[in-house]
Amino acid sequence: MNLSYFLENEHATEAFAASVAKLCTEHTVIYLSGDLGAGKTSFSRGFLHGRGFEGNVKSPTYTLVEPYQVGDWRIFHFDLYRLSDPEELEFMGIRDYFAADTLCLIEWPDKGAGLLASADLAISIGYEAEGRRITVEATSTLGTKIVEQL
Repeated sequence: MNLSYFLENEHATEAFAASVAKLCTEHTVIYLSGDLGAGKTSFSRGFLHGRGFEGNVKSPTYTLVEPYQVGDWRIFHFDLYRLSDPEELEFMGIRDYFAADTLCLIEWPDKGAGLLASADLAISIGYEAEGRRITVEATSTLGTKIVEQL
């Protein structure tokens, strides 16, 4: 199941992400794909704020992962753009990040192929006219449930 939306600006991207975040009521893995600057980090910022995080959301481009605690949830924002070898994920204990009390946002998931948990949602963001086109694909039963509620 797929949905596609036109988002006119960064604010619209963050608002959309906040609506997705509110629907994630159990462990969820979201893959975020798109060109540099397309809005993956803006989506992540909106998602975190939608879950109630009030602080600054920074891109984990150099650290690979940025952890956040929001209530009972641990939210992990991954940016794998600079990952040179997927095996590096093994050294950082990647499997530990996919526990039942986690929500995971993974930018550039193709860089970690074979070592990441399967996605529930695969979100692609691309440039279109003066804004962005976001496509949400459900890739699991949970993902389908979320997409049906959007």
